[in-house]
Amino acid sequence: MAFQGISHFILVIVIAVLFTPNLSFAKQSKINGLKMNVIDQCWRSSPKWRKHRSQLATCSVGYAGKMTNNIGMDLIRYKVTDPNDDPINPRPGTLRYGTSVIQGKVWITFQKDMHIRLERPLLISSFTTIDGRGTNINIAHNACLMIFKATDVIIHSIRIHHCKPQGPGMVMGPNGKVISLGQVDGDAIRLVTASKVWIDHNTLYKCQDGLLDVTRGSTDVTISNNWFRDQDKVMLLGHDDGYVRDQNMRISVVYNHFGPNCNQRMPRIRHGYAHVANNLYLGWMQYAIGGSMEPSLKSEANLFIAPTGGNKEVTWRKGNHKNEDRWEFHSVRDVFENGASFTVTKGGHVPKPNYSKEQNFKVVDAKYVRSLTHSSGALQCSKTSLC
Repeated sequence: MAFQGISHFILVIVIAVLFTPNLSFAKQSKINGLKMNVIDQCWRSSPKWRKHRSQLATCSVGYAGKMTNNIGMDLIRYKVTDPNDDPINPRPGTLRYGTSVIQGKVWITFQKDMHIRLERPLLISSFTTIDGRGTNINIAHNACLMIFKATDVIIHSIRIHHCKPQGPGMVMGPNGKVISLGQVDGDAIRLVTASKVWIDHNTLYKCQDGLLDVTRGSTDVTISNNWFRDQDKVMLLGHDDGYVRDQNMRISVVYNHFGPNCNQRMPRIRHGYAHVANNLYLGWMQYAIGGSMEPSLKSEANLFIAPTGGNKEVTWRKGNHKNEDRWEFHSVRDVFENGASFTVTKGGHVPKPNYSKEQNFKVVDAKYVRSLTHSSGALQCSKTSLC
């Protein structure tokens, strides 16, 4: 009788295992103590994300808002099959053909792992998504990416590194026409008069100039889930001190991992406003966050881990002490480890992001930042389903 009872109990367990629906990836992660951030929960919790890639466009938060202009019934799906590059006459199957020649809503994926050496900077057209999920895509060792006078652009899960400066020359422009492009610095990604751009889950490092520049009136940008490492100048927001049009710039910097071996500009802000939230700072050399020309910053629930030796101060301000108090540098619920400190603006109010309903997201306690940024950078997706 005892044996029959045990057998019945085992059978009940087997039936329950076989017929109980699988827990979502998000719920499994919670059980394992790994809490995904709100962007990743939106799509990584689905084991069928490959069949529904464009769902990603609904997952962005921050100033880019939802990227729903990148999807719809008229969406063109384009697969990169050829890693070669021709900057003036791009062939079908190459990345440049998808980003510059094809017009309209284009969702670009990759047939296989690729190392792409661009001959000239890659100019990306409006309503274009570059989606590297499920493959290992490296854009490296020469020219890199530029979003020039374009809107509604997504760059996702790409490794961009060892970018080099480029002299003036001809290149296929974002409207499918060959244009003359001037001198370009060695940035991984540069935005020039661009808007509504989402840069998510990329790995960027070791470029000759910077990793990410947002310049010349670019605005409504979300920079999320990226891994920035091994770089002197990391992220510049605002063209130069004299470009006052950048006063309208609004940038969200969330869930990113900075370090190791980053020196400065995480970010450096000129003129505009940045909401920097739930990021992990793994040391710095000169400073982590800096600015000039009276920028506004809300640093919220970040984890700042100061370097073992050297400068422990997070912030840096260019200018004299007379105008320093006109700047808005505020720290709210940040956590500081290893002696890190943050010099805040005295008095005044903390500038709010004033997000719309579709831009808004909950900034969680900084004690969760390590887990929220655990998967930062280009994702390693399994060959089965999970990413």
